[in-house]
Amino acid sequence: MSHGKQFTLFSLKPGPNGWHVAFILEELGLTYENVFPNLDVTAHQGPEDLVKYNPNGRIPALIDHGNNDFVIWESGAINQYIVDRYDKERKISLAPGTEEYYTQLQWLYFQASGQGPYFGQLVWFAAYHPEKPQSVLDRYTNEIKRVFGVLEGVLSKQEWLVGNKPTVADISFCSWNEIITTTVLQNFNFEKEFPVTAKWHKKILARPAIKKVWDERAKLLAQG
Repeated sequence: MSHGKQFTLFSLKPGPNGWHVAFILEELGLTYENVFPNLDVTAHQGPEDLVKYNPNGRIPALIDHGNNDFVIWESGAINQYIVDRYDKERKISLAPGTEEYYTQLQWLYFQASGQGPYFGQLVWFAAYHPEKPQSVLDRYTNEIKRVFGVLEGVLSKQEWLVGNKPTVADISFCSWNEIITTTVLQNFNFEKEFPVTAKWHKKILARPAIKKVWDERAKLLAQG
């Protein structure tokens, strides 16, 4: 490790997915170096320096130098790998093999399949697509609100998604929720429309490790 860190994390400064991996690493006190490849979000193929680690050509991808330079990509799989291997005290995760572990996994799958793609599609059509078809914008906006409704229904009955404590499942939602509610959705009041979910989100965002990483992102974006 020439940089002296245990992990190399390929990420994207404005995008959410690499940052919620960084959240997990920071929560567990694991050292890592962020690498930001020259990724054109409108391109169909990633740059060579990323494709050699992730054949999908997208971020995030993680190299674990403490485990024979093992490479893993897809944020849900990365987060699961990190907590399974390194969260031995179960600070932010549940023990493998337990029922709660599979509930945690359920929420990670929901984040990856139910939150990320729909939130990302709204960003694409709102910010990058040459046309702005209102029917498409409405579809993804409504789907985002549906996802928030799922979270609201569950969190109205319990403080955290699983295990009566904040876990990787809760944290994995944070970066997309923050980006979509502060910079993308129009005429949207998070606290008014989904008060329980908004409160839950703010508690996660205020955690010292999460705040540290998100502040780092803000500084990088400010630098251009």
